[in-house]
Amino acid sequence: MRARALPVVLAAGLVAAGCTGSGQDESGSPGTDVDSVTTSSPAESLTVLPEDDAAELALGTSGLLFDRAPVVVTVREDDRAGLLLGASAAVGLGVPLLLEGEADALADELDRLGADTVLAVGEADGDIGGDGPDVIRVPATPHAVAEAARLSLAEADPVPDEGGLDAVAGLDSDAPAALIPVGEEPEDGDADVERVPEIDPGDARTETVVLVSGDDDASVAAVATARAAGAMVVVLDDTDPRGSEAARSALSDEGTEAVVALGGGLGDADGFDWKLETAATGTELPGGGQLLFPGRLLIALYGHPGTGALGVLGEQPLEAAIQRARDHAAPYEPLAGDRTVVPAFEIIATVASTEAGADGDYSNEADIELLRPWVEAAGEAGVYVVLDLQPGRTDFVTQAELYRPLLELPHVGLALDPEWRLGPGEVHLTQIGSVGIEEVNRVVTWLADLTREGRLPQKLLVLHQFRLDMLPGREFLDTSRDELAIMIHADGQGPQGSKQATWNALRQGAPEGITWGWKNFYDEDVPMLTPEQTMEQVQPTPDLVTYQ
Repeated sequence: MRARALPVVLAAGLVAAGCTGSGQDESGSPGTDVDSVTTSSPAESLTVLPEDDAAELALGTSGLLFDRAPVVVTVREDDRAGLLLGASAAVGLGVPLLLEGEADALADELDRLGADTVLAVGEADGDIGGDGPDVIRVPATPHAVAEAARLSLAEADPVPDEGGLDAVAGLDSDAPAALIPVGEEPEDGDADVERVPEIDPGDARTETVVLVSGDDDASVAAVATARAAGAMVVVLDDTDPRGSEAARSALSDEGTEAVVALGGGLGDADGFDWKLETAATGTELPGGGQLLFPGRLLIALYGHPGTGALGVLGEQPLEAAIQRARDHAAPYEPLAGDRTVVPAFEIIATVASTEAGADGDYSNEADIELLRPWVEAAGEAGVYVVLDLQPGRTDFVTQAELYRPLLELPHVGLALDPEWRLGPGEVHLTQIGSVGIEEVNRVVTWLADLTREGRLPQKLLVLHQFRLDMLPGREFLDTSRDELAIMIHADGQGPQGSKQATWNALRQGAPEGITWGWKNFYDEDVPMLTPEQTMEQVQPTPDLVTYQ
């Protein structure tokens, strides 16, 4: 599944199966008295089961992953003890777990599966009327369920009210645990119950990854069915697979051939398809993961290669600059809490000029081949890179296009410096520049599209600001593009009281969903903050600290 397109199939109710299991004849029997389960692998790379109804979702998962199941486990959705132990039994047996809901739909699925026996756990009735399967009713106690299912169930920690999905997703078919709710006491002793017939399990569908949102309680039975089929289940903290290490690992595995997304929470999530494709690349940012924040603190050197006049970055050769960035980052590690500290470069790619130049834009654009060794070596060393633009009289998108090949690298972001954006007739060092929000939003669109098309990890877009009038219309900043982490970087200099006043003023009325950066100046700050002072005095603590 590496970086390939994933065509989406929206599947409602029962789903026609794809590739089936091996070894059985047309009847599903290997030629013995023991009947067999036949599992399926979805035919499409991505299938979304958008149902929000738990019973329908369980039916849809069964239809997608099973062709035949001589035994099926049923429970009532509102019987939590029965649901958890029913999941244990279903995973141990390798058969679907279905919920008693609309009788006709359940009967149709049992008939499709060729079910001869229903194991009804807890308060489940199991009786669908007519000439349906034999029903074995068993109380929701570990001993009774283990005996009826012919299983040896391991003792498990009681499952908290909000822990059902994780517990069921973690069930091991070779050694299933007896899941019970918190507060339930398992009964000891022998259980005198009827037993299900012996069955042979189907092929484990390890090539299939099932994703489910962690707040989707309606998916418990469907998750049990997926685990019973041998699929890997990943419970996401939210609807973005880029933020899950388990999802990225599973989706980028060479053996993964199909993905199933359970529930409307994922199916309706904005951009779920491209986020899934990005996660499937396995490409990670310096410091790990595909999302920048929270969880990361960038410590950057600012400047231009080959000259110390524009910042500390250029005061030394490339390899020494990488080491200096690491040395700057190191003191923040004990101060960052659970955040990963990542060294960074902010490279001035286009330098504001007092002369118009041949193109008349008052900006000197560095040759991309001058910057490439710095950018590539930084990536190899685990250093994040931000390319800074000082465009003069041209626009930011025009200059950004010059460096597209570098911005297509996963560890490279972009910074806009409105101080050096001139209007007609303006010149540097006479006026302080500014940029309208319409132009900024064009950059947002351009950079977000580049990131999505390249299936790249989230990119940082930095907006430098030390006066409110540098970004007029800032309240209309487009923060809707999840491809980007947008940051306002307070890069004023001088006495700390003035810097704090600027910091507080910039934060007033700022758009929701942005992150914040801070700059420490060696010579201009009075005094420059130490790492400890930066983390204590700059509140909330920034996600990027730059040194100039």
